[in-house]
Amino acid sequence: MTMMTQRGATVEEAIKAALQTLDVSRDKVKVEVLDQGRKGFFGIGSKEAEVKITVIDKVIPIHTNEKETPETKSIALDDESIESIEDVVKEGRNLSNDVDVDSDEDAIKETKQYLSSVAEEMKIDDLDISYEIDGKYVNFQLESEKAALLIGKRGQTLNALQQLGQLVANKNSSQFKVVRIDVGDYRGRREQSLEQLAERMADRAVRTGRKVQLEPMPAYERKVIHHSLSSRLDIETYSEGSDPYRYLVIEPIR
Repeated sequence: MTMMTQRGATVEEAIKAALQTLDVSRDKVKVEVLDQGRKGFFGIGSKEAEVKITVIDKVIPIHTNEKETPETKSIALDDESIESIEDVVKEGRNLSNDVDVDSDEDAIKETKQYLSSVAEEMKIDDLDISYEIDGKYVNFQLESEKAALLIGKRGQTLNALQQLGQLVANKNSSQFKVVRIDVGDYRGRREQSLEQLAERMADRAVRTGRKVQLEPMPAYERKVIHHSLSSRLDIETYSEGSDPYRYLVIEPIR
């Protein structure tokens, strides 16, 4: 069961923000008001309202404020293929259970084979995989006409493949490996987009004098934003919530 806490100027604004983040309608959630909040006197002593949202039906969060490009737009799958990111994870774990390696070189080769197997389950038959080894880092590059399918909504599928690929690579390898998986130059474009978003949201926080809450994102993307804004002295950044709905907050320093 999915749940998250959300703050807002009022209870209704907090609920609305949570529904947008989870991409569900009001009738699909249970709402618990944790704090009614208060307006204060001319803004002094004000406190945000806080609610707890529990999703009744199982859903996958889809939330976006940025315009999608053909490279990042997700592609719907047919009934016989994997239909969600959770299916990718589940299928990947089943395949990884069959992996048995006894050397670092074999671990990398088996990881490559594992990625190919997952792609086949996703009905991708033109996948080309190359990799480079840089110390403990293994960088896999995936190429396919169905690149958008490998990336998924906001990179969710790609992130899942990377997480599972790392599990396979480190199952029996003698040295810990950090697996990085990219499709085209998606990671680079995504980082640039996050850095631009970070600056815009930081400027908004300073201009309005109010903290800005970003959408939930994986740890490495939050790290990109933290790093991008680390030199600014007029704001601070921190994360709140629990994975996979952990989000970053940009707050102006007064």
